[in-house]
Amino acid sequence: MEIFLQQLINGVTLGSIYGLIAIGYTMVFGIIGMVNFAHGDIFMLSTFIALILFLALTQILGVSSVALSFVLAMVAAMALTSLWSYMLERLAYRRLRKSFRLAPLISAIGASIFLSNLVYVLQGPRNRPAPSLFDAVIKVTHGGGYDVTLSAKQILIVLVTALLLAAFWVVVQKTPLGRAQRACAQDMRMAALLGIDVDRTISFTFVIGGALAAVAGVLYILYYGVVNSGDGFIPGVKAFTAAVLGGIGSLPGAVVGGLLIGLIETFWAAYISSDYKDVAAFSILAATLVFMPSGLFGRPDVEKV
Repeated sequence: MEIFLQQLINGVTLGSIYGLIAIGYTMVFGIIGMVNFAHGDIFMLSTFIALILFLALTQILGVSSVALSFVLAMVAAMALTSLWSYMLERLAYRRLRKSFRLAPLISAIGASIFLSNLVYVLQGPRNRPAPSLFDAVIKVTHGGGYDVTLSAKQILIVLVTALLLAAFWVVVQKTPLGRAQRACAQDMRMAALLGIDVDRTISFTFVIGGALAAVAGVLYILYYGVVNSGDGFIPGVKAFTAAVLGGIGSLPGAVVGGLLIGLIETFWAAYISSDYKDVAAFSILAATLVFMPSGLFGRPDVEKV
């Protein structure tokens, strides 16, 4: 029972990070019907940006407060990653939006390769360690030969994710930008006829997705304590699996899918084999596409005529 409870805590923590990344996939697909395969590398880029900023604040500028440095690095990483995501939309996707359907997909794959190789050239192939932060641990259970623990960083990850998701829900449901996003998702041409600036709405969607990916990147490096230039592919595909499982285009589905993927991965590693935990996530993607292509919360695609 103790092992189950510990893996439940670990799975919710990991799933929170996947859910933040998955929102970027599901927002872009919900509005323009394109899978942004470069989103995983945007997430990877944000981890390096956050690490460099944190080290600059603490070791070069001499900021003594760890909490202040962490917050400043996160905010700056969100801003810079959003800028990268905005440039990606303008340069790689916008002009191909009305092209044949494979053109944006090929461009997204090219952008993914460019970003991963850019970071590889600039930072090298080695793992980059991060300073250990928020290491306090709370013992949930005592005795019995196995203590269930809950670390401060796990609490922080879940709380930050919950607050950001609540804020994003308010943006989507209660603001003019959210109404414009929902209108574009329903019918982009009609939204343009009603006076909505479609290009600006899509750009803001990429900016928000980049900001959430940056937060996920900061939480990822906080949780694992190490980053690598190859960390964009596997977490990106798992987040995409979460978006598909929850129903790509559905924001609640992205979050639920992320939690499910995180739980499945951790329980698989604990009870079956840690060597094949990635296989479990990819098998779920294949099974979902075959047996439940709309996902848990998605709606069947209806062709507009």
